[in-house]
Amino acid sequence: MNIRYLSDYTIPRPSLDQGTEEQRKSVQAIIEDVRHNGDQAVKNYTAKFDGADLSSLKVEDDEMDEAVLKMDEKTWSVLNEAAANITAFHERQTQQSWMTTQENGTILGQKVTPLDAVGIYVPGGTAAYPSSVLMNAIPAQVAGVKRVVMVTPPGPDGKVPAGVLAAARLAGVREIYKIGGAQAIAALAFGTETIERVDKITGPGNIFVALAKREVFGIVDIDMIAGPSDITVLADHTAHAREVAADLLSQAEHGELSQANLVTTSPELAEAVAHEVHQQLKTLPRKEIAETAINKQSVIYVAQSLEEAVQAVNQIAPEHLEIQLENAMEAVGKIRHAGAIFVGRYSSEPIGDYFAGPNHTLPTSGTARFSSPLSVEDFVKKSSIISYSEAAFIENAEKVAHFARLEGLEAHARAVEARFSDKRR
Repeated sequence: MNIRYLSDYTIPRPSLDQGTEEQRKSVQAIIEDVRHNGDQAVKNYTAKFDGADLSSLKVEDDEMDEAVLKMDEKTWSVLNEAAANITAFHERQTQQSWMTTQENGTILGQKVTPLDAVGIYVPGGTAAYPSSVLMNAIPAQVAGVKRVVMVTPPGPDGKVPAGVLAAARLAGVREIYKIGGAQAIAALAFGTETIERVDKITGPGNIFVALAKREVFGIVDIDMIAGPSDITVLADHTAHAREVAADLLSQAEHGELSQANLVTTSPELAEAVAHEVHQQLKTLPRKEIAETAINKQSVIYVAQSLEEAVQAVNQIAPEHLEIQLENAMEAVGKIRHAGAIFVGRYSSEPIGDYFAGPNHTLPTSGTARFSSPLSVEDFVKKSSIISYSEAAFIENAEKVAHFARLEGLEAHARAVEARFSDKRR
């Protein structure tokens, strides 16, 4: 890994991958094809990109039953416990509708309503992700969404990995389609003969999925534009190099564009972690992917002080931040930009990926500067409630009319005065 001293180096501001012009045009063409040709277009792209020739897009109940039966007892137990932890955490995020009454009789409030239908995208490709099913479906269920639809690319055999289907059964998802890529996003946004359109799409994917979500935003809502996964470890001399290196590689193995950064006040730790990463890469099954991410995307930053290190972390705005300091919890208040914060030696990032309960769908590419992890709030909408009493109306009508004329909107003013003048007769 490259080691850089912050005193001599400026950290570049991360940015989302906008894709190439060729990729954007390809995604736009796929979306238009699916929009106009529905199921047949989706099947054509599934055959082209996934190598699966499907007669039916839908996962049937017997396929889900088979997936559950394939689960060994330990795996099923772990999935159940993870689901319980995720549910318990997200239940604390629920919001209630509320109203308040003022002395003049005015009633103001907010109505919280679950979305009618959401689509969750579960990536396929180089790995299967049951955790993504739980992290997207459970908060939607907790929010009270009536219809949760899952899409995920099939293998060449036309099947979805058993772990993904078992997690879906556990999370209460019953409507699942064997489609992925931009064509799946288009099907969710516009609907096909088989798939009824949804109101929001969540879940990460590759660059084509990200670009497709960008294209359909406005037709439907989306959670975020997800970029490559990243981790930053903030550490001092008390951290253990072997553990830090292992945590960095846990994200580097996601993909060649993943970032795994260390920010440390200890030059000795920097050297030791660089050595450990090199050693651990030798036996990693996804070595080629992780090695590319480490060599091309990742950096070890050495800071002269903890204050300089924290400033660097906030500039990176990592998706995952591990704090491995002598007084780790004391540093939490100084962190302004991070998707998820893992505090202390035993809070390894995979604990949050799979089991602890907080959501692992996090802002990437520095977008933690302004956005948050996926939550129950992503699956509800809010309506304001305004009920003015006659007394409140008489008290404020002239002020409202004055404000409207300040903006040159005479009809607004007259709409108020139509009632106000009647009250003064």
